[in-house]
Amino acid sequence: MNFEKFEDTIRAKKAKVEEKFAPYCDLRLVSSSITPSVTFAVKIYKPEKASCLVATTHGWHMSIDTNVEYDKPQSPYLLVEVDMRGRAYSTGAPDCNGLELYDVYDAIRFALKEYSEYVLEKNLIYFEGGSGGGGNALAIAAKFPDLFSAVNAMCPISDYYEWYQTDSKLGEFRDEMDVWICPNPENNREAYNSRSGLALLPNLMTSVQICHGTTDIRVPFSLTALYQKRAEELGKSVRVYSMDGVGTREHFGNITPEQYAEMERVCRENISAHRSTIQIPRKGSFVVGGYLVTKHFSVFLPSLDKVVTVDYDLDKREITARDQVELDVVWHK
Repeated sequence: MNFEKFEDTIRAKKAKVEEKFAPYCDLRLVSSSITPSVTFAVKIYKPEKASCLVATTHGWHMSIDTNVEYDKPQSPYLLVEVDMRGRAYSTGAPDCNGLELYDVYDAIRFALKEYSEYVLEKNLIYFEGGSGGGGNALAIAAKFPDLFSAVNAMCPISDYYEWYQTDSKLGEFRDEMDVWICPNPENNREAYNSRSGLALLPNLMTSVQICHGTTDIRVPFSLTALYQKRAEELGKSVRVYSMDGVGTREHFGNITPEQYAEMERVCRENISAHRSTIQIPRKGSFVVGGYLVTKHFSVFLPSLDKVVTVDYDLDKREITARDQVELDVVWHK
């Protein structure tokens, strides 16, 4: 993985693109299954030989780049890189871990169907992202609790309420959060919780590897510390590689070659060490932030901004909310 792509330095202008095809990478346009008016771009990096599928997203302000001409494979995996809704090459509007994460789910299903010859095991799916994409990683692991066998998150945003507060000095991200979530989290903290991996952490069933510099200015290490502490309290499988002295206005500023190599190693091993699919218990509960998708059922709340705990029983095919809220439930099997 090219970790520099998470530095959020290239901000593409809105543009229309057409599909492109090349030996090692394709640019595809995928229609949203949940918002018919939305079409988003996806780069599909094809490996030299069949492997597992790894999905990824770009940084907070960024989009994918549209180049597909490479002289060799760029990834050992079938790498699915999504240009999320509302970004340079996609329609719709950004919504910060709202339906833009469902677009990732659609892209995964598209790739499994259209690029099946590059996939060894269709049920072994992974996610990797950094910065804004790291925030995507922690949230998507909780909103799709049995989809990913492992997740890697670099310098991730675990709590958007706390990030809003820490951005008071830089003022770089608040303007988007005001639009993509709601103005000022004090007005609707629930909307910020519904998008935050920290609030949805009770759902986590997969292995998460976090890599974060201790002096990161734009996404402070304190957000990882909060997530790690809560994960330990809940007994969740979360490992943190904290990189001392790493982080300036660039997430990986001052990183040493040794630290970079170790970051690559722990991320690679998090994927290679987890070669089994996730199975949810036959009976249990989940915290739903806007929506939740499992292999057995999906739950949609009336608003992406709502957070509700639900109890489910697969054998009885029952799902009930602990609060007075209408649930839209779809059973898959």
